[in-house]
Amino acid sequence: MVRGSEAVRAMCEVGVSERGLYQGSGIGLVDDKGRVAIPNALRSTLAQNAPRPDGKDGGTIIIAVHETERCLIAYDPGYVAVLKKELDARTEMSRGPDGRIDYNIKRDLANGEAVPFDGSGRFIMPGFPRFHAGITAHAFFWGTFDYIEIWDPKTLVETPGLPAKMISAARFHCHEKGIAL
Repeated sequence: MVRGSEAVRAMCEVGVSERGLYQGSGIGLVDDKGRVAIPNALRSTLAQNAPRPDGKDGGTIIIAVHETERCLIAYDPGYVAVLKKELDARTEMSRGPDGRIDYNIKRDLANGEAVPFDGSGRFIMPGFPRFHAGITAHAFFWGTFDYIEIWDPKTLVETPGLPAKMISAARFHCHEKGIAL
């Protein structure tokens, strides 16, 4: 049985050019244990990008705190290599005249935690990232091609500088589910 980092390494075999792109949005109910389901609009791409090694429904999703926003990012294991390459480049660019690098670049951004999701797209959001993003009863999902952002809907609509269409989508999905903002 493949577990943890072994599963992540096994999933990284999906090439960058073969990865599906995350497009779509939706909202999910979060239970008291942090379980939530990935909306249909994004689930099929995640299942394509992160299949289980045994071929059964479900797979692995990685949940991390966003670099600058008060939300989470979720991505498939194949994106780990892309992210590491970017962080390696940023770390090298930080090298000062004394030859030292800024170690905080990777400390800040290499915080993902791999968790399994089932055939219905349900997974458990890790405690700290969920706490950091303020996600309690509902989670709004927004595809950004390479990864999925996961927001507390109220936090999203109150965050300045976000695209109007994204805010409108969050309002729409909340309205459809009878969720007051």
